[in-house]
Amino acid sequence: MYGCVNLAQVWWVGRSDQARSVDAIVVLGVAQYDGRPSPQLQARLDHALTLLLEGASPLVITTGGNQPGDRFTEAETSANYLIKGLGIDSQAVEILQENSGSTTRESLIGVRDIMQSRGLHSVLIVTDPYHSLRSRLIAQDLGLVAYISPTRTSPLRGASAVSRHVREALGVAVAHLIGFANLERLTK
Repeated sequence: MYGCVNLAQVWWVGRSDQARSVDAIVVLGVAQYDGRPSPQLQARLDHALTLLLEGASPLVITTGGNQPGDRFTEAETSANYLIKGLGIDSQAVEILQENSGSTTRESLIGVRDIMQSRGLHSVLIVTDPYHSLRSRLIAQDLGLVAYISPTRTSPLRGASAVSRHVREALGVAVAHLIGFANLERLTK
């Protein structure tokens, strides 16, 4: 029963959109290919561009490190994509990079540190629907005022999306019992 409740929460939160004015929009990283965003990352970035143009925040923090042998980090690839997408409007937006995180929690710790150094507190997290609840909970656990705005154009569909929702629900259920830091230690 508890697992079903968590699955319903993951599904429900992934279909909600809490877009609003915040101190920073945070785009969580996912695969990039030699400086080009994967389709999944591009969907997140396109959604972040929409939020930027709607005025949700003049600050964006892109996240994600790189794999051994990669020339670019996920954060760097994301920042470059956003600058190109904004064109001349990029002067009105500040884009910062959290380049070291290899997990959602590590990336959000980096975001928290950036935010604290600037006296900022509220974030709008852009990610895939299945990833929204856990991302928001981790950010809140780290002391951020966190809202989510999942992309609606994620390429993950069908069985792949269902399996990710189930995996996230299990992760959230375990994290409620042992904490996100301990969950990360167990799964790394």
